[in-house]
Amino acid sequence: MSVYKWLDERLDLDRLNKKFMRKAFPVHHSFFLGEITLFSFITLVLTGIFLTFGYEPSSRLVKHAGEQLPAAYVSVLYIDSLPFGRVLRSAHHWAAHIMVAAAFLHMLRILISGAYKKPREINWLLGLLLLGATVVTAFVGYSLPYDAFSVTATQIGYGIGKSIPYVGDWIAQVMFGGEYPTLHSIPRLYALHVLWLPLLLMALIGLHMLIMIKQKHTQPKYAEEVAPGKILGVPMAPMQLSVMTLLFLLYLGVLFILAGAIIAHPVEVYGPPTTATPALKPDWYFLWIYGILQIIPSSWKVPLPFGAEITSEFIGGVLIPGILGLVALLLPFLDNRKTKMRYVELPSHHPMRTSVTVGLLFFFFVATFAGWKQELHLTNGVLWMMLIFVPLAAWFVTYVLMRQIYGPKE
Repeated sequence: MSVYKWLDERLDLDRLNKKFMRKAFPVHHSFFLGEITLFSFITLVLTGIFLTFGYEPSSRLVKHAGEQLPAAYVSVLYIDSLPFGRVLRSAHHWAAHIMVAAAFLHMLRILISGAYKKPREINWLLGLLLLGATVVTAFVGYSLPYDAFSVTATQIGYGIGKSIPYVGDWIAQVMFGGEYPTLHSIPRLYALHVLWLPLLLMALIGLHMLIMIKQKHTQPKYAEEVAPGKILGVPMAPMQLSVMTLLFLLYLGVLFILAGAIIAHPVEVYGPPTTATPALKPDWYFLWIYGILQIIPSSWKVPLPFGAEITSEFIGGVLIPGILGLVALLLPFLDNRKTKMRYVELPSHHPMRTSVTVGLLFFFFVATFAGWKQELHLTNGVLWMMLIFVPLAAWFVTYVLMRQIYGPKE
């Protein structure tokens, strides 16, 4: 009896093959963004397992090279001293960047193609939660090297969390283990980074893929003409699996070339935590929030009942991102125009949605630009003017051009 037949009698592999392995996947380059996000998560898990073997999640002082240094900081120096250890840690860092970028671009594709509409509202919401959980996981990982950069960057996040009226202190206690940094901070953040947040990401990814398999992929617009009423694509096995394998190998090749060429976050350059605040800039996916915080005066305060208040940290770090997130969550229910559920919509046919998206992208670009305020010697007034009028101009110009070129299609 063959191994396949033995397994088939117990697991009904033929039925599995017919139902899932013959699923059609659309052949379009933009659909690989979701898979790159998945590849990044797998890579982060595998490289993260290696890092846990050498990392000590503790801020206790240990003797190293004649100095008393935090154990977490010393353990990162130890990981870097291992053969290929620094490259693997660098690969873990860059894989996080790629995952955030791929998830964002994937959601951007869904947005401009209208694939968030009925019946795909649930997967749109899950995608937003995935993007948010990915960013939070990346932020928590900031703290773990426990060098001067990590502590300063995490203190900014701690201040933003604590600024939330009424519940900020409770959130800070739960997430950071008290007034950051304390002896409990690193173990608490380490547990979130390597256990609870990855479990949440696994659950969200699994549910996202299950719903996608149940509802089937959206189809590129040309499929409506080539094969109307049918699912156009290649089967999961063996063709799509072969393509995914090649893409994963290409991804790993590019990632490790990048990791070896640009060593990420050299802790010995930043040094152990000090009382001084080093000059730093957060990674690109946080820089837009940092830019907004840079141009909001610290004097912006609104008193609330029972001793609470709205501060500049809350406005820039919670309120503005929260409003954008809330609009994204409500989008499928606000934009409930009828559409063909199987086919994506061409951005050129929807000038208002596309132009608003372009305006939002320019908002992020200008906010990121504001993060370099001191280096560029720009005033808050100039940056506020840019933050308001550049996105509006981008929206207006894009909308007018699209209406002129493609006509009113919405």
